[in-house]
Amino acid sequence: MALTDVVFVFEVHQPHRLRKNLFWENKVFKRAKKEELFNYYFDNELDREIFHRAAKKCYFPSNNVLLDAIDEHKKERCKAKFSFSLSGVFLEQCEMFSPDLLETFRQLAATGCVEFLNQTYYHSIASLYPEKDEFVEQITLHKEAVKALLGYTPKVFENTELLYNNEIAKIVENLGYKGIYTEGVEKILGENSPNYLYTPKGSRRIRLLLRNYKLTDDIGFRFSARWWSEWPLTASKYAHWLADTQGDFINVFPDYETFGEHHWPETGIHGFLRHLPEEIFKWPHLRMATPSEVLQRYSSMGEVDVSETKGTVSWADLERDSSGWLGNTMQWAYYTNLRRLAPLISEVGDPEWQRLWRNFQTSDHLYYMFAKGGGPGEVHSYFSPYESPVNAFVAAETSLFDFESRLRLAAGTANEPFLFHTGAGKENFTGTMTWTLKGFLGAMRTVDVKALEFHSSRGDFASWAAYSLQDELLQKQLADVEASKLKGESLRKRLVDAVEKRFSQTSVQVQADTKMF
Repeated sequence: MALTDVVFVFEVHQPHRLRKNLFWENKVFKRAKKEELFNYYFDNELDREIFHRAAKKCYFPSNNVLLDAIDEHKKERCKAKFSFSLSGVFLEQCEMFSPDLLETFRQLAATGCVEFLNQTYYHSIASLYPEKDEFVEQITLHKEAVKALLGYTPKVFENTELLYNNEIAKIVENLGYKGIYTEGVEKILGENSPNYLYTPKGSRRIRLLLRNYKLTDDIGFRFSARWWSEWPLTASKYAHWLADTQGDFINVFPDYETFGEHHWPETGIHGFLRHLPEEIFKWPHLRMATPSEVLQRYSSMGEVDVSETKGTVSWADLERDSSGWLGNTMQWAYYTNLRRLAPLISEVGDPEWQRLWRNFQTSDHLYYMFAKGGGPGEVHSYFSPYESPVNAFVAAETSLFDFESRLRLAAGTANEPFLFHTGAGKENFTGTMTWTLKGFLGAMRTVDVKALEFHSSRGDFASWAAYSLQDELLQKQLADVEASKLKGESLRKRLVDAVEKRFSQTSVQVQADTKMF
């Protein structure tokens, strides 16, 4: 009888939660130093409380169960193997709140029986942004964090909440990953089974691994449900179900908090986890494996097509799509306001502003705004610290508006961006757009000189300084340069000198104005 691999992957994530009452307690736009803004926006006390509760009920006992299982079977033919996808913000909280817990994950990594997956550092939905640069940067940040903290270099990718489409797969393939996970849902598989490897449409080398959501949800959602006809679920019964399942491998991929937090220790969930490996090994055709191992062992069974514009899938709710985060007007408003800050963040180039902005991107903030009822609504409410989706929106949008105001003040942001063209018409747009004086200076130094000549001949630079930056001194300086009728690099030098001088003056003033916001 052919062997079937059982692949257990555990999702581990804790967000930095936003403070609930900045708006209601009239604390918006309070004066604060830049280094104080993280604790101004994010509720460090609540994060610490939830983290320690989850660590006590779930993380420590579950990690110990896995370490014991690995040790118990280390000399046997079949070894106990597990995998994790740890968000970057979870790893941050380990460092902040419990270095001892981080050490247990290092111990798991050292066994050689545990694989760690890559994801977006901030557990964001940056993969859905039209521009993909932020998505790629967060993947890189996460990979570096896992390597630095756990000594492991991931080879398999799991996007936030298993959000997936062909374009995401192609980007991940180009970054060198061998496999990518998503939900094994019927709308993308048809009659095919999730228990085989597939190839994303448009990709060549990367392979698609699919979560068996039915067997996963038997543990994640139904383990302690006394109304369930299969209650109580024992390790022996579950291993029997795995043994009866056809396929090359079975991906069981729950939230790690399933084991002690969602299902409390009193339900027997840790005993179930403890006995599961030995019950699996009682079946001669079952063995435990990691995602990388199944990628090496099996070939693709065909192509799976998930269109970016029509078919993005996830593991959330009944729809298994992106509507859990972008399904209503509140979510779209927050998402739009958040994403449009990207050019400003890039131009400012300040690590602390960028860190704050990226923590605003964490998908949980959007998840809490989910407003549908029924079972999905109950699930969202279970995870949310807010009384209602509207309260979640007010808290998030207020904090983001406060952040944007401070950022624009610090950056000296114009009312409208300057778009550099080499001639009239959209077809002559250089692709360079700047919102701030700092960005404007950088563009002056690097943009095609033909663009400088074109705009200078029309008086565009002085006009932008006057009407968008509302800087009369800079307007006069640029108007003098434009009146000189210079060309080529001589024009560039005069423009750069004028803008650089004004930038130095305004930087000193901005620092004075924003030392205390």
